Amino acid sequence: MDLQLPDHLSDDHQRLIVGLAERNDTEHRDGLLGLVLSGSAARGMATDRSDLDIYVVLSDEAAQQRWAIRSTTVDELPVTLTDLEQVPAFGSGGWGFRWSFAWAPTLLDRTAGRIAAALHRQATLSPDEIEAVLVEHSRLDGWLNYVYRALKSDRDGHRLECRLDAAESMPWLLDVVFALAGRVRPYHKYLPWELREHPLPDWPADVLLPLLRRTLDGDPAALRDAFVRVEAGCAAHDAAGGRQRTTEIIDGWGDGLLLMRP
Repeated sequence: MDLQLPDHLSDDHQRLIVGLAERNDTEHRDGLLGLVLSGSAARGMATDRSDLDIYVVLSDEAAQQRWAIRSTTVDELPVTLTDLEQVPAFGSGGWGFRWSFAWAPTLLDRTAGRIAAALHRQATLSPDEIEAVLVEHSRLDGWLNYVYRALKSDRDGHRLECRLDAAESMPWLLDVVFALAGRVRPYHKYLPWELREHPLPDWPADVLLPLLRRTLDGDPAALRDAFVRVEAGCAAHDAAGGRQRTTEIIDGWGDGLLLMRP
């Protein structure tokens, strides 16, 4: 087998992967289509306590004989190529798994590149998906709602209420920020890593991470700073797509914008 093992893997992890690959090759032969590494080890973040998360990509027939195998050292997760090439919609049960394929190295690919293409598709958003996240699922409008509530509470001297709404706004903000970049939002554990290793064009790590910390503290200036960047990002998004949907959502807040703008 032509295994492609990342250089950052420990010797122990490399030995585990080789053994797993050989066992699956013996068991499935042509039914074994590939192996994908996920989790901390895939992204160079493994510690002494990290296990391996490995997707075993199988043909439909081979997958009928398999189930997940979990241990303290390896989680072996069977998935068919058919399922890997199906992209769950935002808000569906499978949406939460999509980022697990982001930046995940393919250890073995017997599909002439279909696995790598499927991983990329899982972790990125099509133009229609971007609109679905921002507009149909109201992540942009929902974020604006929390920002407005937090700033009203700050204006009226209700600091706890401001901090609560500011904290609540953050998942909505991250959905908006990553959707505008055409990417699925990472799990929180990997957010700093992704921002540093795969920077967002308009949200560098040294801007977004401090802004999130300030937002958790209920800093009204942080909410307004984020608004300025989101408004600019939405304007650019609409201009590129020849539409005004996100701009119209922002403009729809009318006089509320007086509170949100610096």
